[in-house]
Amino acid sequence: MKHPYIEADKKICGGSPVIKGTRMRVVDIAIEYEYLNHTPDEIISAHPHLKLEQVHDTLSYYYENRSELDEKIKKDKQFVQKLSKT
Repeated sequence: MKHPYIEADKKICGGSPVIKGTRMRVVDIAIEYEYLNHTPDEIISAHPHLKLEQVHDTLSYYYENRSELDEKIKKDKQFVQKLSKT
């Protein structure tokens, strides 16, 4: 499936998929939606530079690539925990 609002460029956020034209990573939107239980409208309110169609495309991309992106979320969390201990 094509995702017109998603791009991955090694020069942007280390190649992590982002919403085109932003540095907002797919995993960040997924965390807000899945783990913080924010609705797409709440996500837009928190990030007024985003459009509803971008958020929905981002969530669609996340669900199509969920296992890979969940692993990225897990590694990011472990990295933050490791940093907080130092």
